[in-house]
Amino acid sequence: MQDNTFWWRGGVIYQIYPRSFMDANCDGIGDLKGIAEKLDYVASLGVDGIWLSPFFTSPMLDFGYDVSDYRDVDPMFGTLEDFKTLLARAHALGLKVMIDQVISHTSDQHPWFQESRVDRTNPRADWYVWADPRPDGTPPNNWLSIFGGAAWTFDSRRRQYYLHNFLTSQPDLNFHHPEVRAAQLDNMRFWLELGVDGFRLDTVNFYFHDQALRDNPPVPAGEAKTLGAPDANPYTWQRHVYDLSRPENLDFLRELRALMDEFPGTTTVGEIGDDNPLARMAEYTAGGDKLHMAYTFDLLNAPHSAAYLREVIERFQRLAGDAWPCWATSNHDVVRSATRWGADEDPVAYPKVALAMLFSLRGSVCLYQGEELGLMEADVPFERIQDPYGKVLWPEFKGRDGCRTPMPWENVENGGFSPAGVEPWLPVEARQLPLAVAAQQDDPASVLSATRRLLAFRAAHPALVDGDLTLVDVGEDLLGFVREGAGERILCLFNLTAEPHETRLPLAVDHALEGHGFRARLDGDTLHLPPYQAAWFAVS
Repeated sequence: MQDNTFWWRGGVIYQIYPRSFMDANCDGIGDLKGIAEKLDYVASLGVDGIWLSPFFTSPMLDFGYDVSDYRDVDPMFGTLEDFKTLLARAHALGLKVMIDQVISHTSDQHPWFQESRVDRTNPRADWYVWADPRPDGTPPNNWLSIFGGAAWTFDSRRRQYYLHNFLTSQPDLNFHHPEVRAAQLDNMRFWLELGVDGFRLDTVNFYFHDQALRDNPPVPAGEAKTLGAPDANPYTWQRHVYDLSRPENLDFLRELRALMDEFPGTTTVGEIGDDNPLARMAEYTAGGDKLHMAYTFDLLNAPHSAAYLREVIERFQRLAGDAWPCWATSNHDVVRSATRWGADEDPVAYPKVALAMLFSLRGSVCLYQGEELGLMEADVPFERIQDPYGKVLWPEFKGRDGCRTPMPWENVENGGFSPAGVEPWLPVEARQLPLAVAAQQDDPASVLSATRRLLAFRAAHPALVDGDLTLVDVGEDLLGFVREGAGERILCLFNLTAEPHETRLPLAVDHALEGHGFRARLDGDTLHLPPYQAAWFAVS
């Protein structure tokens, strides 16, 4: 049995987007009571814990990623008592609970900012990033907001600009100020003392900025844009040298780790959007004194061929050292993988083999709600778009609402998320209704059943949970690697294409492992993998 202190190492964490999981009070918006009602289902998948996207008090201009009170629940989602009930229920089911922490910026409605913007001499005057205009009145430098336009907004009271990497209503905190760092660590201590098991850290490399406010350089002509933002966004046209991933962040992450170490068994996973994401992941998780885990957008973008996946794994292993990754192929910010990767593939077979690959990688896993159902991206018409990101860049980029639509529980009106006759905050995608939980629950051929088999298979083989990984050559069209640990060596092979492929096994095997639901044929030392199939072999 794995030491529970290190449950996160190789753990599978189910991400819940509270607005869209389950509407218990029938107002069209998901809530904490709704999540608590469905925790038995989550536990039945075989995951180790849950991650809750923000549920804190907020004006909801960025759907909770604009926090106005770090220590309370927005009435939209319930009460702090509802959260405590959810926490107790999850723990009773053996599920760990991680919550989002959005500490790089606040809402402009947060009392800290309301005080800071009054004048240049108040006690919190320097808690945010303020800067004088250039002599011609323009912003201090060329930094851009991810959500479009300059990353600076002028405030007439202070006659200065304030920095916001996202919406104008999300001013950036000044992490160079020791009181800011201490206040945010204290806010996290509040939730740790309530009993949460860890944090997902939003934009973890955005905390510090260059104090000299130097301009970012452009991306040189012909070089790839690597940040996890759409090409239609000018934000990708800069190399983000000075507005994020500053070296001072490492010392703060050490302060954060010291706090976490006061609560054994807790963990952190950081979201990294960077020009060099895997290198940053390695930097932020290496050494055992900073983050426990981090994830990047390398599996959250469009490329997904076997060659690309090999390159990501190889690049991570070259850079990682003792770093520990957390892999995801979908989340609340990107097009669902069944569409982003699988639009032209078999809608049932492809999600299964993609999950098989994800669950076999070295690292921990975040599984986004609905991915276990093989949900495709929803088509949200412009008049129903809620995401401010989509409103700015429409139609080239339609925002993130397509992956945030309500979870389909039953093949009925509103998918069982809200009662019939109640309009959900985002429309339920009609194409998803036949994929509802109730429709897949008892079907052994469903993506849901495959998810449960694969997670049970992973849990039964320690090498798949915490073993080392070595890539093997099985040709251009297949992905292969060996996982080794706890006395096991397992050869893992994947055909993510619609064509059958065969390959000579790269090493001698003892026998095929069973219990995962995939099929392959071994003829001597030649493996025949049908379309969208995988195979695992025990190796001496």
